[in-house]
This record gives sequence, C-alpha cells and structure tokens, in this order.
Amino acid sequence: MKSIARYLTKKENTLKSSTFLMSALLTTATVLTLTPALPTSVHAARMADATLNAPPVPGAAALKAKYGSKNISITYVGGSVGNDHTRDLLLAARFYQDTGIDVNIVEGAGSSTDHYSQLVRDFQGHSSAFDVMVIDVVWPGAFAPYLVDLKPYLSSAEIGQQAAGIVANDTVGGHLVAMPWFGDYGILYYRTDLLKKYGFSAPPTTWDQLTTMANTIATGERKSNPSFSGFVFQGDSYEGLTCDALEWLASSGTPNFVVNGKADLNNPSAVKMLNLVKGWVGTISPRGVTSYQEPDSLNVFQSGNAAFMRNWPYAYAISAAKGSKIAGKFDVTTLPAEPGSKPVGTVGGWQLAVSKYSKNIPASVAFVQYLTSPAVEKFDALFGGYVPTIASVASDPAVRVAEPFLKPQIANVLRVARPAGLLGINYQQASTDIYQGMNKILQGADPASVLPGIDSKLNALLAKH
Repeated sequence: MKSIARYLTKKENTLKSSTFLMSALLTTATVLTLTPALPTSVHAARMADATLNAPPVPGAAALKAKYGSKNISITYVGGSVGNDHTRDLLLAARFYQDTGIDVNIVEGAGSSTDHYSQLVRDFQGHSSAFDVMVIDVVWPGAFAPYLVDLKPYLSSAEIGQQAAGIVANDTVGGHLVAMPWFGDYGILYYRTDLLKKYGFSAPPTTWDQLTTMANTIATGERKSNPSFSGFVFQGDSYEGLTCDALEWLASSGTPNFVVNGKADLNNPSAVKMLNLVKGWVGTISPRGVTSYQEPDSLNVFQSGNAAFMRNWPYAYAISAAKGSKIAGKFDVTTLPAEPGSKPVGTVGGWQLAVSKYSKNIPASVAFVQYLTSPAVEKFDALFGGYVPTIASVASDPAVRVAEPFLKPQIANVLRVARPAGLLGINYQQASTDIYQGMNKILQGADPASVLPGIDSKLNALLAKH
C-alpha cells in the first residue's frame, strides 16, 4: 500500500503504466484509503455511493472481445492539479481491467500554459506518442487541425446529454474535436470563522468590501501570524491570470477583453479596477502573489494563512478534507462585483480529445467515451469535486451534497468566456499578451500605460483571424 501511495503522489512527466496498479486500486479498501477524508455530510454522501469505486466500462464485454487479446496500449496526457492524477490512475486501471486496453498516464504540465506548449510540440511534430489528451476549453480552435472528429464514433445520445454550449465550443468547422469532461468557473472562498471573529456578518459583495474586510482581518491576524494574507489569487504570468483578470474587468464595467470585434481593455473602468488590484499586492496580498498559480493560492488558504481566495471548484474538496487546517471553517460564494455590475465567473473546464496521429484511434475513442460517461462524471464529482457537464449528473442528490458550490447563486452566476472563438489559433498569443501585461501591473506598472499596448496587440491578432 505504501508503494502505491508513493506512486500516486509522485510528480513527474514520464510515462506511467496503469497495469501493475490493477489489483490494488480496484479494491474498495484501497480506494477508500486513497480518498481524502471529508466533513461528515459530504463524507457520508460520498461513502454511501457505490460510484466511489471507479465505475464499470459501458459495453465492456464487446470491447474486451475486440481488444483484449491484442495487447493495445494508449497514452493519455492527463491533469496535474488537485486530485487529477490520482483520479486518472484509478479510471485508467478500471478501463484496463474491463477492456484489456492498457493506458499509460503522462501527468500534464503544472500550468495550463505549459500544458499547451507540451501538446503543441507533439502536434507540430505529427507524433503518435500521445493518443488522448485533456485540453482547456479555449483550445479546440487552435488544436482542431490535429484532432479526430469524434462525431462519427459517438451516438447522438452520448453527445446530446452534454451541455449544448460546451459541445458547440468543442465543435470546429462542423467537427466535434473534443468532448466535455468537467466544467469550471471562478469562485470566492472565505473563512467563516474569521469573518465572525472580526464582526462581519456576510462575505463581501463588492471589490471595495473585499479590500476592506481582507485588510481588517489580515491586520488583526498578523499580530500572531506575520505570514497571514487577506486575499490570495492567481497572479503569475500564465493563463490563470488571464482568467482572474477577466473576472476583475467583467465585474467592474468592462464586458470582456474584446467587445464588438475590437479590444476594449483601455478604458476608465478597467484602469480604475486594475489600480485597485495593483494596490492589493504587498498589502492584503503577499508580494509573492505575482508568481502564484492555483496550487500556490490553495496551499496558503488551506494552511490557514489567508482570509479569502479566488480559485476553481476543485479546491473545495481539498480544503474540506480531514487534516486541512480550515476544514469546517470556510464557505464559498460568487466573486465580488463593483456597484452597477454583476458578479461573474470566468468559464473554465476541460475537454477530452484524440490525436489524429494516434495509431489506435478506435481504442482511444473508447477511453474518451468511458471518461465522459454519466457514471464517470458522477465518480469525478464525488471523488474530487469536479463540476459535471451532464445536467442529470449535476442534479443528482449525492452530487449536490458533495458539491455545495452548486448552490443556486453560484451555479447561476453570469459566466464570461475568454474570446478564444474570435481569435482562433491566435488566442494563445493574445492571452500571453494579456497575462504578461497584467503581471506588469501587479508588479507596479501604471495600468493607463500598459493597457493601450495590450489593446494594440489584440487588435493586430484579431485582424489576422
């Protein structure tokens, strides 16, 4: 058991075969041991549901008859945040047991920007090294030329049960180049015990309130804990900062980075909001926040060293796990908005795709069918807090208990999408221009001097598309 646990937590971007994990991972005792302990209500909901074990593969008998004796092995580039890698290993193990198709797991790069570069190198080399990969919701347009059209392989029922908007996002030129797997949106985490301690009856609803409350709490807590922060977020120069920046702007008067076909960052509302954000660094936020990605923010919050955190839903289950210093001491709500604007959450989420250079396309598609099935989406939700993209799964009572962030005010928050569709293959460069500019502002640059340059670069890229 110890050797398996070490394998599950080891961080390395090398091929890992799931075969030797079969017998150990597929026992109930082992799965329960590997599952983070949770607060009573959520823990009970997950423990009571049989899907805590990786679910059976639909149509397994036919798949095993077709592939079981052929020694087929496919390689999957999976996730690396939170419970991603452990989940991937458990599902790959069950898939092998039921079908005889072995799945080698490559743990994807830590940041989405590096993950993108990892896949670009493979695609541009027409390599068959990777068969299946998890891709960001903003990548289908850029990667479409390298991906298999899944529509001929999947039934209308399999496609139709998924969220129509995400299916449309994953359809490029009439080709379904990826299948939705789990959704994401930015939310605000806050310490309920500290709000009560400092006399606040509710979480902040405006960014100014967040600034004031975070400053009050941090000032008090630093008397005994000098490393305490009021607010942590994703400030590193990478895709995560593009997501955070979109939430800041869209909740304060700037609808999006691109409006009516033109870049729209250089405006008074954006300048005002980003000056407020710049002022957080070194006051309510640590100076090191300019290098924080999702795990960094989560580590600070989970260790009890922050009052507020912006992150994705995956962080809920980890923060609530037994052993977390803040278990039972936090809650979630929508991100703040300036007066006159509405709270928003950047649309995130991950899809599954098959490389057109794969030497085992049918077997790879079968793995995607399994991972995007209702049973697996429910398993993902219960095991790691992943947001289902299938409505029937999202409304399942056990899922609703296990994912308190699906409360109506959060589930129905206005979603804002990065302008990937408007930029196509130029999106990644556009995002790079955005997050590099935002990082400069966080490090002290004047927004009024940075934003015109970002607008100019975005408009040039829009003209190319």
